[in-house]
Amino acid sequence: MMTLEQLDFRNARVLVAGDLMLDQYWLGDSGRISPEAPVPVVRVNRHENRLGGAANAALNARTLGAQVALSGIIGADSNGSQIRELLAEQHIDDLTFTGKKAQTISKLRLISRSQQMIRADFEAPFAEQDISQATQNCISRMKDFPVLLLSDYNKGTLSQCQALISNANQAGCKVVVDPKGDDFSKYRNAYLLTPNMAEFETVMGRCSSEQDMFDKAADLIAELRLQALLLTRSEQGMTLFLADGSHHHFNANAREVFDVTGAGDTVIATLAVALASDIALETSVMLANTAAGIVVGRMGAASVTPLELKLALESSQPRPTGIVTATQLQSLVAFERGLGKTIVLTNGCFDILHAGHVQYLNEAGKLGDRLIVAVNNDESVKRLKGPQRPVNTVDDRMAVLAGLQCVDWVVSFDDDTPEKLLQSLQPDILVKGGDYGIDQVVGADIVKGYGGKVKVLSLQEGVSTTRIIDSIKQAQVTSNK
Repeated sequence: MMTLEQLDFRNARVLVAGDLMLDQYWLGDSGRISPEAPVPVVRVNRHENRLGGAANAALNARTLGAQVALSGIIGADSNGSQIRELLAEQHIDDLTFTGKKAQTISKLRLISRSQQMIRADFEAPFAEQDISQATQNCISRMKDFPVLLLSDYNKGTLSQCQALISNANQAGCKVVVDPKGDDFSKYRNAYLLTPNMAEFETVMGRCSSEQDMFDKAADLIAELRLQALLLTRSEQGMTLFLADGSHHHFNANAREVFDVTGAGDTVIATLAVALASDIALETSVMLANTAAGIVVGRMGAASVTPLELKLALESSQPRPTGIVTATQLQSLVAFERGLGKTIVLTNGCFDILHAGHVQYLNEAGKLGDRLIVAVNNDESVKRLKGPQRPVNTVDDRMAVLAGLQCVDWVVSFDDDTPEKLLQSLQPDILVKGGDYGIDQVVGADIVKGYGGKVKVLSLQEGVSTTRIIDSIKQAQVTSNK
């Protein structure tokens, strides 16, 4: 049994089947209205192609480290070729069937300033013979996989999914389904379904209360002979219903929602990979819930790495301090940056923490989402301040800083300057306090070189570590007279 601490999914094997799509993103700036119609003009300067639909579910499973094969239908067109190229890049086993007259399903999104302006869909019904061939391609490989993931976007690829489920059950392959449409009978005898609340109520009718929802979930499980039903409920989290009548609820992760595109793919892919790794169903759902909380903070269909998942799980646990090593900090920064967070870094000796420091750090913390305080170690302080300093050891200084609410992480460094940290972490904003000009801030050239910002904040007048030390010395002299 794999432990959560490992989160090593490299031996997991998942077979994915469903509606394949190419997600196309055209991005650019918009600053004027078209003279032809009352619509904004977007000057496109960048475009991206991504795996969408069932292919995105496969990508999510692959990003977690699993061995993945993908079955579906594409057209003999450039978008179909693009899907094949993306699958090859991700080392996803390509079982796709190319229909001679099929059109690759594509979704084109025009985006400006992080806002989706319009979406254009390109699709046409698939021929029955193409669907049959894709179904047989999938059935031929079932014996090699412990889990079959059916990603249904109601485009026709899975219209023969009863054949898939029947053959999977005979092969001892668990079938997990991301359903679509108003008829769930086609998923009868699957292991688990993952409808959202709207999809569930479309099939079972509006839920007038929690108890009504429980009753309807039990009815659906019995009717379709499922082992479990996972109901995703947006900001209310997820509820797992089991065939024995029990249920388990999982609260939504408290993250800012930027874009829910592809979140369902992430949920079912994480579930499938965890189940393929022999992780218990309840634990698998917890992992899927955590993964969903990560991807909704990103633009467009996204996926989650094992490291991000591990860090998200660890961050949900209380930590006594924010003291970290430079290596740990690199992972943490990469994780937060993946969520679109702004990283702020400041540095100094912070020998005796005083009101001026607290005011300064509070202001620095407001400049972004995460504040790193890099602290000179004891030998470095001696070189900079003289043999009588520091007054407090680096461990004590870091412990006090980590206790401030505005500080996320504290790390020490042994050089006289934080330049190595700046090069490895590349914070979005470097902050320094004092009367410096921006060009006088150590490391400013590094930060500006990779496109970061440098800010100088004023310090509280009349408060400094040196003055505090001088006052203590004067008090000692006075008391000795």
